[in-house]
Order: sequence, then C-alpha cells, then structure tokens
Amino acid sequence: MELGLKDRTAVVCASSSGIGFAAARRFADEGAQVVLVARTPARLNEAAAVIEARCGHRPRIHAADLTTPAGRESVVAAIPAPDILVASPGIPQRPVRYQQLDASAWAEWFQAHFHSAIDLIHAYAPGMCERGFGRIVNISANFIKFPQVGVGQSHAARLALAGAIASLVREVAPYNVTINSVLPGLVETPALKNALTGRAESSGVSYEEVEKEVRLRCAADRIAKPEELGDLIVMLCAAQMGYLTGQNIVSDGGAYQGLF
Repeated sequence: MELGLKDRTAVVCASSSGIGFAAARRFADEGAQVVLVARTPARLNEAAAVIEARCGHRPRIHAADLTTPAGRESVVAAIPAPDILVASPGIPQRPVRYQQLDASAWAEWFQAHFHSAIDLIHAYAPGMCERGFGRIVNISANFIKFPQVGVGQSHAARLALAGAIASLVREVAPYNVTINSVLPGLVETPALKNALTGRAESSGVSYEEVEKEVRLRCAADRIAKPEELGDLIVMLCAAQMGYLTGQNIVSDGGAYQGLF
C-alpha cells in the first residue's frame, strides 16, 4: 500500500535504537527524508549507517537531549519545518516509590515525559497547519491505562501529555494535522533487557524466569519486536490517515484487559 510519505520530512526522536529506530527505518523504506534525533552522536551514526545500507540514502542526524529546553530548541532550529514528528522521551523507566519522590524528581520526569513532547508539538504544529499536512505520533506506555506501583512519576507526566494532546487535536484537525499516541507494552529493546536483567539479579533468579513471568501478563505470551511498533507508527502517519486523530492506541499483545 502506498502511504504517501515519499519526500516527507520525518523527525524521529529517540531513534538510535528500539522503537524509534524501527520507525525511522520504515519511514526511510517509504522514501521519507528521515532525521534521527537522540543523545549520542556515535549511536546515531551507527543507526544512520544501517538505514543507508538498507535504503541507499543516509538520513540526517541531530544529537540532542530532549529532556532539556536547550536540546528541544536545538532540534527546532535545525529542522524547522517537518511534516512528521515522532515524539518519545527515550529514557529508561526506573521504578521509584512515592516516598522517594521530591519536587525535583517530579520536575525531572515532567521534563522527560511531558515537555520533551509537548514543546516540540507546540513548535511544529502551527507550520504543519499552514502547509495543510502534519502527522504527530507520541510514544507513551500502556500503563497509563492501568496505574502501577513505582511508576507514579512517569504515569503523571504521561497522563498530563495525553490531556494536553486531547485538547490540542481539536485545534489542528481541520488543517489535516493529526496527533495520536501509541501505548506499547513489553518491547524487545535494550532498555527492557537491562530492566529484566536487573530484576533477575536482585531477585536471585535467572533472566529466563523473569522473562517468562512478564510474558504471562500478555495474552500473546511473547515480547513484541520493535518493528511491530515501528510499522504501526508509520501507518498512523500515512496520507490516508487524516481522519484518525486524538487516539491512545494500545499495542501490547493483550496485556491491557480493559474495554476503553
């Protein structure tokens, strides 16, 4: 299916690995002009080389820490008028009990999970509206649908972002600009592997046992490949998807058992 993304400029955040990289690679497959954004230049260059070998053209790279205002401003200055934005905090989720959170910790997580996306959306959405095309996808997490112990700081910031987006979509939708969020569950990424390894070491059990335990929470009984989420993100950005907006789309193999 032709997605109408050829020569569209796509800024993909946290794209040196994981879901962001998978999405960037698929955008390149579709002929989009991809800009990889992440913190580390060396990892960005490695990701760009893989995409170049696959697609025959090398994507642009931009190193920036999107959890900081300066990092976000540098992205907008370097790429002022993209057609597509894939926003992602790109930082590992670490369990923190409520008693451990102080004002600075709450502020840190709002920078990472709220401002990292909303500031870029605010910067890019007006231009998209003027040009009559825009696709914005935010990568969130399935647990915003079912709060869990230890992720209150992330949960609060992600829900704040979901609320802000729900309001903003009504302003930009008449101009063929869509904003949707993808809510993954377990995805085979370096961050997940590190988290499961840490849990295994602290519990004194094998990695395989921990992996089996988390898989059992998912109806599909497996961990997703990043490419599965990357394909979904690119599909949401297709030219034909102008009527789908303001949605929080869970893709977690059936781990979330609610109806809405």
